[in-house]
Amino acid sequence: MILLHGCAGSTTIADGTDANKAGKGGGRGRRSFDGGGPVPVTVAKVSQKDVPIEVAVVGNVEAFSTITAIPQVGGQLTEVLFKEGDIVKKGQKLFQIDPRPLEATLAQSKAALERDKALLGQAEANLARDIASEKYARQEAERYGKLFDQGIVSKEQGDQYRTNADTLAQSVLADKAAIDSTRATIASDEATIENAQVQLGFTSITSPIDGKTGNLAVKQGNVVAANTTNLITITQLEPTYVTFAVPETNLADIKRYMAEGKLPVMATTQDGEAVKETGVLTFVDNNVDMTTGTIKLKGTFPNSDHKLWPGQYVNVVLQLTTRPNALVVPNQAVQNGQDGNFVYVVDDSRKVAARPVKLGPRVGQDLVINQGLEEGETVVTEGQLRLAPGATVAIRDANNPGGGGGDSGGRGRGRGRRGDGQGRGQGQGKTS
Repeated sequence: MILLHGCAGSTTIADGTDANKAGKGGGRGRRSFDGGGPVPVTVAKVSQKDVPIEVAVVGNVEAFSTITAIPQVGGQLTEVLFKEGDIVKKGQKLFQIDPRPLEATLAQSKAALERDKALLGQAEANLARDIASEKYARQEAERYGKLFDQGIVSKEQGDQYRTNADTLAQSVLADKAAIDSTRATIASDEATIENAQVQLGFTSITSPIDGKTGNLAVKQGNVVAANTTNLITITQLEPTYVTFAVPETNLADIKRYMAEGKLPVMATTQDGEAVKETGVLTFVDNNVDMTTGTIKLKGTFPNSDHKLWPGQYVNVVLQLTTRPNALVVPNQAVQNGQDGNFVYVVDDSRKVAARPVKLGPRVGQDLVINQGLEEGETVVTEGQLRLAPGATVAIRDANNPGGGGGDSGGRGRGRGRRGDGQGRGQGQGKTS
């Protein structure tokens, strides 16, 4: 009996160990991999909605215009009327160059003009005098010519009066030429004055655009050279461009949809704020880049809050059109097999079937299904690797995938606990 009791105890320990392993392993095995139990999966419904057809690329912000302020006259920079980085308005005064040398030149030109006007008056007076003298001399010559014909005066006296009249006629011509020359000199003086006024105006430098100033290259008090020194660069921020390139395969669609109206462009910054701005497509380049197979586009953005900064990289989405009533499923629902793309569809009895599908464009986290599904059908989004056509599934909560697999998960844990309890119970009986 002692031997039999020892054998019985030995058997109990072995049985308890086996039962313990079977209980734990069997319960977990049936819950996870045995072919007879439902497979826990996450599912989603096939939905229908209006889907935007978009092209997503990376682009960069480009200033609408950039102006470099360069002085057109030389001199000492006497005033700087802004701070680096300020927002300035068109026509706002930025710099003042010492105007005194040009003011003196302008005054000198005005004095020369007044002098030449006086000379013109004198030349006109001389002309009037010489015209009168020439007229009188001509009359005298005619009178003495008649007296000569009558034999009253000599021929020498008649020739003398005619010569005097001819001399005065030439003086009249000289006076007219002098008047014309003086008038030309006056016109030159007026042009000189106008140029001096323009040059004097260049001593005051204003902003040609609304924009933001950059680094100040020359400080107040320095001497600047005409058409050489770069003073400041001003960048226009409102509006602004976003430049990007799309594959040439999209060109036909872009041209077609542009003919129907303006195409919206969305730009999202790549920083932590991820600011999203909306503009319109305003430029399509006139040739395709042969090295990259892309074409350059530009979108114009109001940028009233200055969120887009020149040179900044942004994520660009060009919206071509909107596809109404499109069927969409989550991206992860679509699998790729030997025969193409397919999804697992769950029927009312919780059995799955592999359904081939034809895909449309990707929209965010969803895929458009062109063919193969209907609205309202249930598709598997997680757990496809353990599925086969005809398998039974247990639908679990997508928000709590680790919290249990429905009925099948519960049954698996129950079996495991029972096996564990049996094994421990037999082992404890042997010890006692």
